[in-house]
Amino acid sequence: MCAARRRWGRRQRALLWAVLLAAWEAAWGQLRYSVPEEMPKGSFVGDVAKDLGLQLTALRDRGVRILDKGRTQCFAVQGKTGHLVTAERIDREQVCESVQQCVLSCELIVEGEMKVYGIQVEITDINDNAPSFRVPEKELRFSEMTAPGSRFPLPDAQDPDSGLNSLQSYELSGDEHFSLAVQAGPGGDQRPELVLAKALDREEAAFHELVLRASDGGDPARTGTARIRVTVLDANDNAPVFSQAEYTVRVAEDVPVGSVLVAVTATDADEGLNGQVKYSIEKITEKGSQIFQLDGETGGITLLRSIDFEEGKSYELEVQAHDGGGLSDTAKVVVSVTDVNDNAPEITVSSALSEISEDAAVGTVVALLHAQDRDSGANGEVRCSLEQGVPFRLEKSFKDYYRVVTARELDREQVSEYNVTVRAADGGSPALQSSAVLALRVLDVNDNAPVFAEERYSARLAENNAAGALVLTVRATDADWGQNARVRYRLSEGRVRGAPLSSYVSVQAETGALYALRSLDYEQVRELQLWVRAEDGGAPALSSNVSVRLQIVDENDNAPQVLYPPAAPAAGSGGAWSGVELAPRWSEPGALVAKVVAVDADAGQNAWLSYELAKATEPGLFRVGLHSGEVRTARFPLARDAARQSLVVVVKDHGRPALSATATLSVVLAESVAELLAELGSAAEAAAPGEAAGSLTRWLVLAVAAVSCLFVAFLLLLLALRLRRWRRRHLLPPDSGALRGVPVSHFVGIDGVRAFLQSYSHDVSLTADSRKSQLRFSAASCCDTLPARPLPDEPAPLLGEEDVAAALPSDPSAPSVSFSVQIFGGETPPAAQPRAPPKAGPPRARPSGGCSGAAAPPGVAVGRRRAALEPRPPQRPAPAGCSLARRRPQRQRPRQQKQQRREAARGGERRREAALGGEQRRPRRPERAGCAAAARALR
Repeated sequence: MCAARRRWGRRQRALLWAVLLAAWEAAWGQLRYSVPEEMPKGSFVGDVAKDLGLQLTALRDRGVRILDKGRTQCFAVQGKTGHLVTAERIDREQVCESVQQCVLSCELIVEGEMKVYGIQVEITDINDNAPSFRVPEKELRFSEMTAPGSRFPLPDAQDPDSGLNSLQSYELSGDEHFSLAVQAGPGGDQRPELVLAKALDREEAAFHELVLRASDGGDPARTGTARIRVTVLDANDNAPVFSQAEYTVRVAEDVPVGSVLVAVTATDADEGLNGQVKYSIEKITEKGSQIFQLDGETGGITLLRSIDFEEGKSYELEVQAHDGGGLSDTAKVVVSVTDVNDNAPEITVSSALSEISEDAAVGTVVALLHAQDRDSGANGEVRCSLEQGVPFRLEKSFKDYYRVVTARELDREQVSEYNVTVRAADGGSPALQSSAVLALRVLDVNDNAPVFAEERYSARLAENNAAGALVLTVRATDADWGQNARVRYRLSEGRVRGAPLSSYVSVQAETGALYALRSLDYEQVRELQLWVRAEDGGAPALSSNVSVRLQIVDENDNAPQVLYPPAAPAAGSGGAWSGVELAPRWSEPGALVAKVVAVDADAGQNAWLSYELAKATEPGLFRVGLHSGEVRTARFPLARDAARQSLVVVVKDHGRPALSATATLSVVLAESVAELLAELGSAAEAAAPGEAAGSLTRWLVLAVAAVSCLFVAFLLLLLALRLRRWRRRHLLPPDSGALRGVPVSHFVGIDGVRAFLQSYSHDVSLTADSRKSQLRFSAASCCDTLPARPLPDEPAPLLGEEDVAAALPSDPSAPSVSFSVQIFGGETPPAAQPRAPPKAGPPRARPSGGCSGAAAPPGVAVGRRRAALEPRPPQRPAPAGCSLARRRPQRQRPRQQKQQRREAARGGERRREAALGGEQRRPRRPERAGCAAAARALR
């Protein structure tokens, strides 16, 4: 039971190890296949695309190849199928010499992904080689005195196959005196020996012919034979004897050719011919036979050619020493080769990019390298490095593979090509080095905008240029390459004086030349400020702008223009004397007569003006200021000087060539205005003799007509005002009676005229029927009235009364007028003074605050607020004692108003009773119905 459990545990562990091994191989991308040797070219080995999970499209697009570690290419990958196939016929015995398990290693490289996958292929043996003897015929010499049972070594056969296909057995045939014995060597090999089974008799048979046959275990089995001839000699007592049974020598691989590696020595106790010893190689490999040579006389082994540790680490030889009597002895010679650092590291570029974009991400794989050294130990350890100052680094990829990746961002504008040198050094002393160069070109990306040669451009262009004239050329460069560096120019949109900028200038797209499309005028456009855009040909395109300032240079293309005196009008226009100047005859020298005013549309020196007197009736009478243009008298006018002087003044600028204009002045010398008019009249008659009346007469007529029109308009305005006043009097006829119902204490007398101490505001509605008239009194509108003079900024009314306006009707059935009535007039008490008509004169009292008033007869003044008149029916005359006036704002001070209100509050009741008693005692007159209504409102 315990044994069964142990067996089950071993099985589980074996299964676990198998699973772990498979997982490790899968994790490292390691594949293992097996294929027999001697398969024809293109034979299927394995489906690497399926086993590695690679897509066939990726293999076709990115590229894949096999890199063998050997010197020959044994395998290949079919891009269409992803199968691993043999690249040639593989001979296991040639590829894996003296190796029991032949495993070939190779790497699958995916070009686009820069990935490496390891693949191992085991080459299985087939029975394609028969056993063979190095010496097909062997001659042995035995003495007839040799004792039966003696053993003599026979040449062994070689079979390069392995396993069952290798050498398996020997057979001997031909004579009964001999038999075959097979001994196992130190390495497990079989060594045939010839055994003397029966004593020899030279007289009976001097020679014996034997056949040694070697067979392998293949199916069918293969055999090889060797003929052995045995010669029977007379008695030979002693056989040669080697000093050592095995000779071991260690040889460095750099030993010179022809050097004696070792000398074997054998001695024979016999004398004469039987004591002479000679040496021969009994057993050696084919490669060893090409490297070593044995001297048969001395036993020295020399080197035929250079030995290489990487080809063979050790060699075995069997040397035989035999005497003249046919006796022999064998010894084994083992030559061990020690490694010398004689191989420099080898760098193989498995895959590499020739171009890389400058915007490639950091860590992009550029190349895949394989570095190896055929030496062993420290001499075979390889260290790889990159030169300094390049934006790349090395990373270990898989076993001896390295990846070259980008260490930082690339910039084609700084470095467009890289020659990256990869160096490999081994660990020997001294170390050997090798290098490989990777040529890499950086592809351009449109990451640079065009840059102008100057920060801003400016140019000067003379006006009146020809259309299409070259102004200047802007230049921009782009650090990119190819299409990304192709720069095109264009103008930014803009407007000049309401017109598009493109109608003034244009830029050539390829060269950047700026042309003027029209003739420019300094007087219209003095400066053009524009922007030129440079744009490259990348996708997306990058651009930059530059400011261009174009200054128009003035030329002297405008003559001076005379503003005064104005140009003489056409003949017959009647304005021939519009520029006549008067100079009194008593003028002193230097007196200002006139001034010529001129301007020049040009600028700078072209606009500097100078004045000269070109022509004059009296040359010495007048002079002109050179720069001011002022015409002054140069001397006293004389009696003989003509009354009418004509002066021609030339105005010149300072341009090249100078342009000029002329101005003509007419100066009249006169003692008085009458003389001036007479002179002008005579001049007018001389200028237009056929005209009945000159321009002066027309102007006089026009002036009289204008004055007449103004007078008539004044009369009409005065008549309209009188009619308006008459209409108001008929609407509200004045009455000299006092306002009844108001206490006498409310009045104050000044110069015989009574005035209210307080003013009241009322709303009066008047209709055609006086019984429907209403007067609404508002206590809040009452204010005190003090004597005051009119303010200086308020003129007195022209007629003493204001406009009359109608009010909105309160009853829709009958038209009505709404008024604001303010009582401000003075009145004489009935008991003290009889009624009298109102006196004309300036006002004695002026309302303040919210009350308004003007000079008027004593009575009631009705101020207009707002009137909206319907079609009027015939109206009755207004009650006597009421007049219309405009409400004016109060102008009393706040303290004065408060004091008057307190006085009114203390004697209010007494004044109301006195007013009520006076009204009851006085008979009511019918014409004062409206005023009585106002008194009732006061109560």
